[in-house]
Amino acid sequence: MFSYKIPLSLYIHMPWCVQKCPYCDFNSHTIKKTPDYRAYIDHLIKDLQQDIALCSERSIHSVFIGGGTPSLFSAELINHLLTKVNELIPIEKDAEITIEANPNSVDAERFTGYQQAGINRISIGVQSFQTDKLIKLGRIHNPQEAINAGKLAHKLKLNSFNLDLMHGLPDQSLDDALFDLTQAIAIDPPHLSWYQLTIEPNTLFGSKPPVLPDDDKLWEIYQLGHQLLTQHGYQQYETSAYAKPEFKCQHNLNYWRFGDYLGIGCGAHGKITQSNRDIIRTVKTRHPKGYLEGRYIEKSYTVPKEDLAFEFFMNRFRLFESFPKYEFEERTFLPLKTIEKQINIAIEKNFLCDDKKNWKITEHGKLFLNSLLEIFL
Repeated sequence: MFSYKIPLSLYIHMPWCVQKCPYCDFNSHTIKKTPDYRAYIDHLIKDLQQDIALCSERSIHSVFIGGGTPSLFSAELINHLLTKVNELIPIEKDAEITIEANPNSVDAERFTGYQQAGINRISIGVQSFQTDKLIKLGRIHNPQEAINAGKLAHKLKLNSFNLDLMHGLPDQSLDDALFDLTQAIAIDPPHLSWYQLTIEPNTLFGSKPPVLPDDDKLWEIYQLGHQLLTQHGYQQYETSAYAKPEFKCQHNLNYWRFGDYLGIGCGAHGKITQSNRDIIRTVKTRHPKGYLEGRYIEKSYTVPKEDLAFEFFMNRFRLFESFPKYEFEERTFLPLKTIEKQINIAIEKNFLCDDKKNWKITEHGKLFLNSLLEIFL
């Protein structure tokens, strides 16, 4: 008899921002007139009600409220939303519940309210601690607001909090990048997302690309930044995520371990394993107008069996931990022999190491991740 061993997470998307950043390709929409936030919350609940049939009496392992700018929503509305979610699908007692926030929307009253609503982790979108870089990135906060937000997160005594920081910014020198990283480390967040700016199509930077550091400078920034983070007790556990021991993001770990997740809200994605061993992916309507008219599902489909191995490893190889071979069979329902040839090639190329029970990506494999993934296409 089939039993669910795969954790279930919930992603909730809040689609609005005060201003669209020129690098952002997430599904966010600039506010032209004040949205009906309460109506959107009501639609999120209805959206979840429609998804319940996919879940079959499971509980929620983690919740992540992302965007957009979720901190535009009041603590009262977040409390109402989480209360209703818990009534529909029980949230586990020790679940990690995260909300994203802009530094200039972080104040003691609002975040105390979020905490009382059940939020126990905050992810603060800092990106840089330098005024000129923030202006180029289209950010609407200043460096002091970012520092204050980090200090407040400490005072709240949350389970954890994260700072988002970018490198490889327009006209960024090595000293600039290390200054930002040093400022972030001084705040002492339990978790730090440190990722390289990439130019995405369908963004303002995509149509008018800024001058970014060359590959040699980017590699130098990464090497010295990685050393700095390691010296201060941060462990790199994912391609762009560092954490103090015991503070890895549980929600993201579930994504990369090929766990299940429901996605509600504009443009949210979901992945759910069914009792018949089919894996269903869902995509929700991207634009708030259609979503607020009650048209939630954009598409829903079963992942073809021949795509499952690639999808599993595309996620799993983002993490640098060793992982048991049985996990592949447990989460794809495919026998190990279906990937035996590809695994052997990856080992021969020194992308993977194998200790009979587990696989782990090598240091060489980390540097050539795309080449490693191509083996499983």
